[in-house]
Amino acid sequence: MTLAEQFAADFTEHWPIWLVTITLVVAAWIDGVKLKVPNWLTFPMIISGWVYSGLFFGWEGIGWSLVGTLVGLALLLPAYAIGGMGAGDVKLLAGVGAWTGGTVTFYAFCASAIVGAVLAVLMVLWSGRWRHHWSQLQVIAGEIVTIRDPEALSAIAAERKPRMMLLPYGIPIALGTIGYFAWAGMLL
Repeated sequence: MTLAEQFAADFTEHWPIWLVTITLVVAAWIDGVKLKVPNWLTFPMIISGWVYSGLFFGWEGIGWSLVGTLVGLALLLPAYAIGGMGAGDVKLLAGVGAWTGGTVTFYAFCASAIVGAVLAVLMVLWSGRWRHHWSQLQVIAGEIVTIRDPEALSAIAAERKPRMMLLPYGIPIALGTIGYFAWAGMLL
């Protein structure tokens, strides 16, 4: 079997993961340019994951798809609630969950968090304003510990947002999830 034939066979076998991968690349690109992951991408991703799961795996598939969606939402919703992330990022991970289930979504989230942390540190180092960002981190952490009201924290974050260096989190979600797919042998 030639390399092209092997790739075609692998693609045919793993097409759902490739579809998620392509969607993640598009989402990362848009987020990198516009700082927003659009609903026209995330909602169809979620709904098509449910439909796929139901058509190919029946009620059990719908169940694991819904659990995956909830896992994706639950993992990023706290950061969204306090203004640390956009709703599109949350829905993007929920879409990953709709297609891959809860366990894969959890591991994709963990890989994405590592990628996000590395990218954030690189952005801070690149800016040359390490002390400024370190003091901002301390202030934000202090607010989270002392205020504890998600609405108040979200309002403070919205006020601070124009002065902050922003990380389009669709990029770490895409890199982390696709990296996990590759590491777990889900692409080939």
